[in-house]
Amino acid sequence: MESVVSSDGNAALKLAEVPREELDAVVVRFAGDSGDGIQLTGSRFADATAVAGLDLETFPDFPAEIRAPLGTTYGVSAFQINFGSGLILTSGDAPDVLVALNPAALIVNIEEVKPGGLVIVDSGSFSEKNLQKAGYKSNPLEDDSLEKYRIFPIDISRLTLESVSGTAVNKRDGLRCKNMWTLGLISWMYDRDLAPTSDWLEGKFRKKLPDVAEANIAALKAGHAFGETAEMPDGVRGYTIQPADFEPGIYRTVTGTEATAWGLVAGARLAGLNIMMCSYPITPASGLLHVLARLKSYGVTTFQAEDEIAAVGAAIGASYAGALGVTSSSGPGIALKTEAIGLAIATELPLIVVNTQRAGPSTGMPTKTEQSDLYLAVYGRNADSPLVVLSAHSSADSFDVAIEAVRLATKYMTPVIILSDTYIANAAEPWRVPDADHFEPFKVDFRTESAGFQPFMRDDKTLARPWVKPGTPGLEHRIGGLERAYDSGNVSYDPENHQRMTNVRIGKIEGIADDIPLQTVEVGADSGQLAVIGWGSTYGPIRTAVKNLRAEGKAVSHIHLRYINPMPRNLGELLARFDKVLVPEMNMGQLSTILRDRFLAPAEGLHKVTGKPFRIVEIEDGIRASLEK
Repeated sequence: MESVVSSDGNAALKLAEVPREELDAVVVRFAGDSGDGIQLTGSRFADATAVAGLDLETFPDFPAEIRAPLGTTYGVSAFQINFGSGLILTSGDAPDVLVALNPAALIVNIEEVKPGGLVIVDSGSFSEKNLQKAGYKSNPLEDDSLEKYRIFPIDISRLTLESVSGTAVNKRDGLRCKNMWTLGLISWMYDRDLAPTSDWLEGKFRKKLPDVAEANIAALKAGHAFGETAEMPDGVRGYTIQPADFEPGIYRTVTGTEATAWGLVAGARLAGLNIMMCSYPITPASGLLHVLARLKSYGVTTFQAEDEIAAVGAAIGASYAGALGVTSSSGPGIALKTEAIGLAIATELPLIVVNTQRAGPSTGMPTKTEQSDLYLAVYGRNADSPLVVLSAHSSADSFDVAIEAVRLATKYMTPVIILSDTYIANAAEPWRVPDADHFEPFKVDFRTESAGFQPFMRDDKTLARPWVKPGTPGLEHRIGGLERAYDSGNVSYDPENHQRMTNVRIGKIEGIADDIPLQTVEVGADSGQLAVIGWGSTYGPIRTAVKNLRAEGKAVSHIHLRYINPMPRNLGELLARFDKVLVPEMNMGQLSTILRDRFLAPAEGLHKVTGKPFRIVEIEDGIRASLEK
């Protein structure tokens, strides 16, 4: 073992004379039992880091089980944050620092830590019982199994109880403060201000649970004081990371769920509409309903339905009534909604469907990320029933994608599916709050003129039918799922009419390609040896990997799609300028199939379905392998 130090926190040693080492970026992972408050620890550290002006990206990784047995590997919760003074686009590859609050957290995460990385463990939790639960046959702190890491065991449990001994909390509640003790230590290590977290604890607990607030703040300060005064092992010290060079403006951290909700509200206001959000809870999509439920003052009404089908049906009804119908779910829930989405296509009503993808078929792996539903979004309905599919590439990007979804849905009277995923929904990053005057309104004009009205008469350019609020005098009409006559909307089984209606529904969606931007290249030239094309949350690792390899002289470029259906007009021609096309996806090749189908592009897949996002190094290895073929 390179360096093992048993510290009880009493060996006071002033380290003021030891200068802080300056770093450009670092990756820290907190891990513990799902009851240890790991997600709270990580999110508070992320907020303090953002306040300090650093760029960051986070990756909350929590168990699917609502409450797995205490101390088991099934209940391990983790939160990773990558922060630095430069541009941060991913939550980082291998952690530089792992904080493990029990043996299960250590055994689950240790293999991903960099060789030589620092591992801080709560030695007080390494009891024989907990070691057995985690699957250890011997105590890893006492053998040589961790010799390639720098291990720093601290009896965090005991030190936390000591730090809260002056408060009125009992032992059980006091022990729950060890996440704050840990946060205090890491805050000292990376020179974070305690005030944002201390203020947050005051605001959350002071009124109703003042003892809890006092205990948590005491533990937070004690952890920080430990870092300042304790004798540290060789190589463990304080670090400084300079603030990132952001454009001037007001910033805040934002998750993909928050950005999607705010984008939908912004889009609805630009369209002059109220939102009716109808959803049924499912991980990881439920958060969107939660965020929108707090925005009633912005014209948002939320409805938790009894099931997925009821939710989408209510959203379609809201759109029929003149609001913006929105529904959300994840893969299995979207599958239940597909027949009703077909109804929205048939009735030609605007509808926003947010699909926050998760791993696996059926109910799969609820808290793990995957790009599982591209086929479902593009093809997953009966008959020839195209709709618009958009994809957000990051948490902050979700805001703009949601606005664009509202614009296209209302302009073309069509359902729009927004593809997000577990990673985007939960990850946080700095977001520059936009100027509301920056956006161009696209106000909806409901038809009120009865002269010459037919419910399926169409705008010559958009092929959209008129949107009429029920009860408008002289514009009474009916809609439904049965095929209807062109213009009149009366039920029709006429073969030629069905052909014509099918053609116009397809033509309307294809024509939207004239109303979206041409595809650009994110990094690199617009021709060369290899194009790496992606969609969704693979943006960060692909972009970083391509930049790294271009620095080595490789003729590789990065293309990233926001518009999945229809695709940009120039995409096929752009891909044809490259010798090879590599498609990294967190599935087994769904975009690859579509690119080969539409453009005969020589798309080669790079697949990963572990429930975890791509690492930069995995993309780099894939690019190198493709170039060497």
